[in-house]
Amino acid sequence: MNEVERLVDATYLGNTLWQWTVAASIAVGVFFLLLLIRRAIRTRYEALAATPEVEFLELPFKVAARTTVLTITVASLFVGAQWLTLPPSVNKALVTLVTINIFWQIGLWATIAVIAGLERKQRATLATDAAAASSLGVIGFLARATIWSFVLLLTLDNLGIQIKPLLAGLGIGGIAVALAAQNILGDLFASLSITLDRPFVVGDSLQVDEFNGTVEYIGVKSTRLRSVNGEQIIMPNANLLSSRVRNNSRMNTRRVVINLSIDQQTELEKLQAIPVKLRELIESHQPIRFDRAHFNKIGASSFDFEAVYIVLTPDYAKHMEILQDINLRLVEWFRKEAITLSTPQRVYYVDQQPHTVQSSLVSEKTLPASRDS
Repeated sequence: MNEVERLVDATYLGNTLWQWTVAASIAVGVFFLLLLIRRAIRTRYEALAATPEVEFLELPFKVAARTTVLTITVASLFVGAQWLTLPPSVNKALVTLVTINIFWQIGLWATIAVIAGLERKQRATLATDAAAASSLGVIGFLARATIWSFVLLLTLDNLGIQIKPLLAGLGIGGIAVALAAQNILGDLFASLSITLDRPFVVGDSLQVDEFNGTVEYIGVKSTRLRSVNGEQIIMPNANLLSSRVRNNSRMNTRRVVINLSIDQQTELEKLQAIPVKLRELIESHQPIRFDRAHFNKIGASSFDFEAVYIVLTPDYAKHMEILQDINLRLVEWFRKEAITLSTPQRVYYVDQQPHTVQSSLVSEKTLPASRDS
């Protein structure tokens, strides 16, 4: 009994065994209580997430459900320690641990809230504003980087590290890093330009130099296109913006030019009828805005005509159907009126010298084609 009494009456860090037992019991009780609360929150969040409607409390429950076991453990130890009398150094270390854990947990909560909010915004705006939806990925990356930068700085400050000299050193080192990572930073700023200026969005059909494809993803480093041939094209953002980009999805009209080269033996009356017929064929289609049709040039071996019209729809298939019908009806009319297209011919003149066995080519000229030749 004396040994048991001595064990019970003994003090450890200024607290009796009974005080340690009470503090441990409180810490364990708080730990399991917080686990039960987190489980109830997760169950409630899963029920809200299963419904198609977005509930008002769905986001707060989702954020609270991501409370970590480490945070619960540290909080339980802190509550239990309030029943003890600890040395100043131990108490200070415990407060520092709790503070740092709170910073990291808040950082995790803030990250979850930002991601969830952006995902909700993306779903809401994707159908009406694809530009805003495609820019949310870059915004989310910058938001997460900002949150964790603050968390890291607050952690270092609580550990006793002087932040001001560190920031000054990072500023000098940042210049060296920026010089070493020019391409990466160039792509990053290019992604910001795409996000803010919105020259294209996910789903747009682009022509970049010799590449044609549909935008599948706009990232921080690169943009991915799905080629018309089926392969994926990955282009750095900086290179993409420095190229001449044609956004075919924002096309609202198509300008079509028809060029004809007519045989120079064609009668004047038939030549006068060609612009009239071109206008008639073009205006017989919809939706089209006729621009002009003229005898625009006398060529070396042909009379050249040019007709221009505007298709008032970006639909490529519709444009090709109209052009095909115009061409077929034009060929039919040419055959009916006996109008032929120009076919350039080359005539070679050979000069026969009196004492030369082999002939030589003296000149080469391009002469007008003729139906009688």
